[in-house]
Amino acid sequence: MSDVTSTKLGWIGAGRMGRVLAERLLRSGHDLAVYNRTRAKTEPLEALGAATVEAPADLADRDIVFTMIGGDADLLAVIDGPSGLLTGSHGPGLLIDCSTVSSDASRQVRRRAEEIGTPMLAAPVSGNPKVAKAGMLSLVVSGPREPFETARPYLEVLGRSVTYVGDGDVARLVKIAHNLLLGVVTQSLAEITVLAERGGVARSDLLAFINDSVMGSAFTRYKTPAFVNLDFHPTFTGHLLRKDLELGLEAGRDLGVPLPITAAVHEIVTALVSDGHGDEDFAALLLLEAAGAGLELAPERVDVDDGLHPVDDLARAARGDE
Repeated sequence: MSDVTSTKLGWIGAGRMGRVLAERLLRSGHDLAVYNRTRAKTEPLEALGAATVEAPADLADRDIVFTMIGGDADLLAVIDGPSGLLTGSHGPGLLIDCSTVSSDASRQVRRRAEEIGTPMLAAPVSGNPKVAKAGMLSLVVSGPREPFETARPYLEVLGRSVTYVGDGDVARLVKIAHNLLLGVVTQSLAEITVLAERGGVARSDLLAFINDSVMGSAFTRYKTPAFVNLDFHPTFTGHLLRKDLELGLEAGRDLGVPLPITAAVHEIVTALVSDGHGDEDFAALLLLEAAGAGLELAPERVDVDDGLHPVDDLARAARGDE
C-alpha cells in the first residue's frame, strides 16, 4: 500500500480507550469516520477531523473498521444488531476488533464477517488510556496472515508493539492470559507492600527498591503512584478484572489446565468488589490486603514517577509537548 493515509478507516467505540486510539490515527493523518452510542463522546475526535456517523452500518463502505467495545453483548449489538456493521449485503474490507471479549463472542462475529466476505482480525490491547496516550500500548493479533500484513501499518500507529500469534481467535487467549498475570502480580505486590509497611518500611521506599531490581517492570512502576498515594482513580476497574479472571478460569476448564493461583486471586477480587471497590482501580487490592492485616493506610503524598513518558511524536502532540 503506497499511501496508507489514503485508506478510509472506521472506528466504533469512543470510550476512554477507544477515543485515545482513534485520536492517534487522526494525528497520523488518516481518514477516519467514527461511531459511538453516545454521540457527545465523538466530539473531541470531530475536532481533530473525524466524521461522525449515525449507525455502525454507515461504516460498511470503509476499507478497515476497528471496534473497541466494552463486552460481549455490546460488541454483538454493534456488529449484528439493528443497523449493525455487518447487517447489510456487504461489510468493510477488513474488520479489526480490539475489544477484550470472550472467544465465543469473537467466533460469532468472525462467522458473520465470513458470511459477507469480510476478513477479521482479533487485536486486543495491553494497557489503559494513559499507557495508550504515552504510545506504550502493546497489541496481540490473530487471524488470516495476509489481512494482518495489510493492517500492520495502522496497528503500529496504535502502540509500540504488535505481535502476531496465529490464526483464528488465539489472540483472545493471549490477552486473557496477560490479564490473569496482571491480577496475580498486583495481588502479590499488595501483599509484600503491606508486609513491608507493617515492618516499618515506607511503601515508596519498598517500591523504589522493587522497581530498580530485576523484579521491577513497566507495570510495577506504573502502579507505584497508586500504591504510594492511595489514588485509585480507575484505569482498569475491579469489575473488569473479575470478568477477565472468570474468562481465564473458563478457558482453563475448557483446556484442562488447572489455575489454582488464578482461582485464589479471583476470590480476592470478588471480595474487593463486594467490599465496594469494584468501580475503583484494581490497585485497591492494596486496601483489602491492609484491612486483612488490621493496618490503616494513609497517603504518603510523595511525588512518584509512573514511568509513562511519551515515546513518540503522537504521544507528545496529544500531551501538548513541543
